[in-house]
Amino acid sequence: MRSHRVTLADVAREAGVSVTTVSFVLSGKEGMRITESTADRVRAASERLGYRPDLAARSLRARSTMTLGLVSDTIGSEPYAGYMVRGAVEEAGATSRMVILAETEDYSSDGADLVEAMLDRRVDGLMYGAMYTREVVPPARLSTVPHVFLNCLPTELTGPAVIPAERAAGRTAAAALLAAGHRAGIHHIGGRQVSDLHPDGIYAGHQRLQGIEEELAAGGVELAGVIECEWVPEQGYRVVSELLRSTRPSALICANDRTAFGAYQAIAEAGLVVPEDVSIVAFDDSQLAGWMRPGLTSVALPHREMGARAVDLLVSGDLDPVVHEVPMELVVRGSVASA
Repeated sequence: MRSHRVTLADVAREAGVSVTTVSFVLSGKEGMRITESTADRVRAASERLGYRPDLAARSLRARSTMTLGLVSDTIGSEPYAGYMVRGAVEEAGATSRMVILAETEDYSSDGADLVEAMLDRRVDGLMYGAMYTREVVPPARLSTVPHVFLNCLPTELTGPAVIPAERAAGRTAAAALLAAGHRAGIHHIGGRQVSDLHPDGIYAGHQRLQGIEEELAAGGVELAGVIECEWVPEQGYRVVSELLRSTRPSALICANDRTAFGAYQAIAEAGLVVPEDVSIVAFDDSQLAGWMRPGLTSVALPHREMGARAVDLLVSGDLDPVVHEVPMELVVRGSVASA
């Protein structure tokens, strides 16, 4: 086993060429008048010796560390939103880059200390992210490095922002019910998620409801009702149980899969069946949607695609301060039937 790192000089000796020739071949430079047979010999020698480029030396020459930073509240530690990290890591890996992750674990923190730590490590760019789409006030030092806002919207857009296309997702959910012939008795469970923590509701809640109302109105249909509650199973169960005591809805649009889980339980307890008696469509397409019986038709959050898009914007240098909305696709399962 070799006791030292394989260098360009080692590859040059193995291939019988100069170090300069090896450097040109392995860096992919063109127009150097190197024959294809010579280039093949260099690449074969490199592979035999197990040569790996010295990234530290390369970073000094190119003034690039080939690293990107991701500062967020709880993206990495939250299982579902963690797909944003996966998408970012995969996209970065495709360009031989690495992602350094740091989290505040505090929604009220701007992560200024973590941004400074990233700058100390000379990352080439920063993703400033949030677990759920919300407005943020980033630290001033963020503007000193190429940056992308991931799943959040700053008070002042100093770089591109990548967020889910929530309003369009609301239209998609409503369209699924209209296509199944539902024309009346459609209730929205969850609304804007107005709560003590979010007295004005959240971004996704407002956008989804707006899209739902727009799509139904375009089809000549009105929502039978919007029932505000927290987007958790117990609240979905509670409000749907109360609803079923006074009316028989044709369909429910649930704010997320967890709210729909509670609705399923309330419907079964009332002696009704999904989707024969009540159709349901929801948002997020978490693992829970596939586990439910029947499977839940849900509009998928594009977390992986969002992470990949953020990295692509940083790597390509496309840093104009505009909002990039990533489409949310409908995943059809068995929870919607004809009216």
